Amino acid sequence: MDNTEQDIVTFPQLNKPAPAFDTKTTHGVKKLSDYEGRWLVLFSHPADFTPVCTTEFLAFAKYHDEFLAEGADLLGLSIDSYYSHIAWVRNMKENFGVDIKFPIIEDLSMNVAKAYGMIHPGAADTSAVRATFIIDPKGILRAMVYYPMTNGRSIPEFLRVLRALKASDENKIATPEGWQPGDKVIVPPPQDADAVEARMNEGYECTDWYFCKKDL
Repeated sequence: MDNTEQDIVTFPQLNKPAPAFDTKTTHGVKKLSDYEGRWLVLFSHPADFTPVCTTEFLAFAKYHDEFLAEGADLLGLSIDSYYSHIAWVRNMKENFGVDIKFPIIEDLSMNVAKAYGMIHPGAADTSAVRATFIIDPKGILRAMVYYPMTNGRSIPEFLRVLRALKASDENKIATPEGWQPGDKVIVPPPQDADAVEARMNEGYECTDWYFCKKDL
C-alpha cells in the first residue's frame, strides 16, 4: 500500500444513517440503537489528561442539563482505555469540582473513530481530532464539525445548532446565522412562479420574494 492509499479517510455523510457502534464506555456497553428516540451528541477528543480537552469536558458538563432538557444525550470518545477515562473523570472531580455524568467510549481498536472519520493522518496517526456529530432520534446524522488539535470547541454552539435543527424539523423552516430561540426564522423560498407572485402578500416580513422571515 502506498502513502496515498494509507492517507484515505472515510467520512460519514449528512442526512444518512450514522455509523452503528457497539462499544465499551465508562457507563457500560453502549450501542447507537440505545439512543433511538433521542438526539445524540457524539464528540471525540485527542487524549485524556490534556489541557484543551479538559476545558471542553468541563464545558460539556456545564451544559449537560441543557442538552438533556432538549432530549439529547452526550457521548464522548477518545483512543484511550476505560481505566484512563475513569482516572481522568476522577481527576476532574478532584481538581475542578466537576462531575462528568455522561459516558466516554473506550476506543483502543479505533473502530468507532475510523467509522466516523475522526482519524486524520495529517493531524495524528493514533489520536482522534476534535470532531462533533449530532444524530437525530431516527439515527440520522444531521450535523458534524471538525476542529484542529490545537483549538477548543464552543460547546454553546452545539446546543444552539441542536435547537435550530429541532425548530426546523418541527416547523418546516430554516434559521438564519446565529439564530437563537425567540428569533425570527426564515420561510423557505417559493418553488414556482405563482407562489412567487403570492409570497409578498402572505403576511411575512419580506425583503424580497426569496427572503422572508416570520415569528414562530
